[in-house]
Amino acid sequence: MTSGLELTLLLLGSAVLGVVAFRMLHLPPMLGYLAVGVLIGPNALKLADNGPTTHGLAEFGVVFLMFSIGLEFSLAQLRAMRRIVFGLGLAQVALTILVTVLGALALQYLPLPVHIGWQAALALGGALAMSSTAIVSKLLTERLELESQHGRRIIGILLFQDLAVVPLLILIPSLARPAEELAMTLGWAAVKAAAVLALLLFFGQKLMRSWFTIVVKRRSQELFMLNLLLVTLGAAWITEHAGLSMALGAFVAGMLISETPYKHQVEEDIKPFRDVLLGLFFITIGMLLDLRLVLQNWYVVLLLLVLPVLLKFALIAALAKAFGSSDGVAMRTGLALAQAGEFGFVLLNLASGSKLIDPFLIQLVLASMVLSMLAAPFIIANMDKIAMKVASNEWMLQSLQLTQLASRTMAAQKHVIIAGFGRSGQSLATLLSEEKLPWYALDLDPERVQEARTAGVNVSYGDCTRRESLIAAGINRASALVITFADTRLAVKVLHLVHELAPALPVIVRAHDDTELEVLKKAGATEVVPEALESSLMLASHALVVMGVPLRRVVHRVQAARDERYASLRGFFHGAGDVSDDPEHSWVRLHSVTLKDDAGAVGRCIAELQLDEVGAEVTAVRRGQERIEPGRDTELRAGDVVVLRGTGSAVTRAEGRLLR
Repeated sequence: MTSGLELTLLLLGSAVLGVVAFRMLHLPPMLGYLAVGVLIGPNALKLADNGPTTHGLAEFGVVFLMFSIGLEFSLAQLRAMRRIVFGLGLAQVALTILVTVLGALALQYLPLPVHIGWQAALALGGALAMSSTAIVSKLLTERLELESQHGRRIIGILLFQDLAVVPLLILIPSLARPAEELAMTLGWAAVKAAAVLALLLFFGQKLMRSWFTIVVKRRSQELFMLNLLLVTLGAAWITEHAGLSMALGAFVAGMLISETPYKHQVEEDIKPFRDVLLGLFFITIGMLLDLRLVLQNWYVVLLLLVLPVLLKFALIAALAKAFGSSDGVAMRTGLALAQAGEFGFVLLNLASGSKLIDPFLIQLVLASMVLSMLAAPFIIANMDKIAMKVASNEWMLQSLQLTQLASRTMAAQKHVIIAGFGRSGQSLATLLSEEKLPWYALDLDPERVQEARTAGVNVSYGDCTRRESLIAAGINRASALVITFADTRLAVKVLHLVHELAPALPVIVRAHDDTELEVLKKAGATEVVPEALESSLMLASHALVVMGVPLRRVVHRVQAARDERYASLRGFFHGAGDVSDDPEHSWVRLHSVTLKDDAGAVGRCIAELQLDEVGAEVTAVRRGQERIEPGRDTELRAGDVVVLRGTGSAVTRAEGRLLR
């Protein structure tokens, strides 16, 4: 018998190892949780079972997930995307469920070991209609395709799928009732849902804003967090006691808070709870999978993998085409959404608990859904190639875009190519125009490009990470290229292309902070502008002016810092929250070392220590209340505080030289 503490430690330890392994493989953490669940579950190593404790933790994961979905619920966004969300999205979910039900009814006439009724087929269709918001949105963000034509359609469909979960959470448990009671059960569920939702929305809307204002005025982060948990779980408790799902109450709570000014603070505070508990939910889903049963019926699993993926791809691509998309956009939309999703597991788990679907079939469907999610990153990574090969007019459209771009920039000489026409790109373009300097911009947001072109702005739809787009933009005739988006991975890709096409072209790159400076410089960036350092320079200059320092001296100091290429500001004292998620980042840090009487550096000058050999330098020495600007001949004394600058490993080695 495993205690609660032992079970918690097992789940946490397994989750950490699983997520680390899958992140090293550049796969979504969700798949790591599923794999861990399969491994430690009752059907493999038997280290844990899907008991009440585990199930309770997992249910809270779904509650916080639905709360987050409610928090992102925006009437303005739905209104702006209503044609995609309630047209394309509704059609996709409804037709997927309909085809699944019709297919299940047709299979009843075949001599198969398992038959499912229309109720089970409806629940199964709802689960299969879902796609993975977590995987798809993450991959689209990395590819800078959220604002592309297919990206907007994909996000619109995902948004409706998230909303469709709410009625499905009410509907699926009701389907388990006897046929003669079904109509009454559904009607009673709808009445209760309407009453509870009206109560929560009518009174909750007024109450939530005023209550959160009272809590915030107490200026206590602890109180804010406690109140947030109370509201989320309280709403879940109300809907559960009304005979509805806890997840529905959490969704409504999130929706109510989304209309308050505290939405963004709540998002940040709730994220750790959501991610951890949702991870435990996926572990419990993995525990349900019986690998021996799956291997014995591998051909059925393969069939259940291929058929739904092909069905969803064909259905979504056809619907996108019917809603006015080109062949290429329709195919990319279908390919990105062909896999299963996290809400599919939620609905499948609900159907399993309601005894709607045979456990044998649940095992096979579960395995096929996990495999489809594993395949999703590879499908999305290659969807451009697939669209190019299959869509007959895709090459023509791409060629037309490049031809139009080339014709617009043909007369341009010594111009600046602006990669990305967001706020930073537009500000740069304004300054260049005021100086009468020619420029041309590339951007992937079709609406932004259309509006800008209507206003007579020199911008075209184009992907700066593609060789053809850079050539069409006249990279060989340009005087400079400015990358205005702060994405190091894509910036490095652009820099490699520039190195091949125009090695002598100066490239200025925007970065989040100076941690990416070395990577970008090594890739060929002429100059890197870290946002964090520029912000600190502006803050420092305003602070100095307010304190009475003459403006001329302030400007001189800021200019001197920039002339030194930010060297005097590179590095900062690290805290517990300053750990990078990216192991490739080489953080430049500051570190203080106090010299005791027996320290090896006492009585020696800085030059003798040869700290530059280990990649570190001394930026300051504090002696008592005095701060000394160090030189090579500065002699160190006992009690001195030496401030070192360098990467973590360099600072560690330098500290060793000072103390040994």
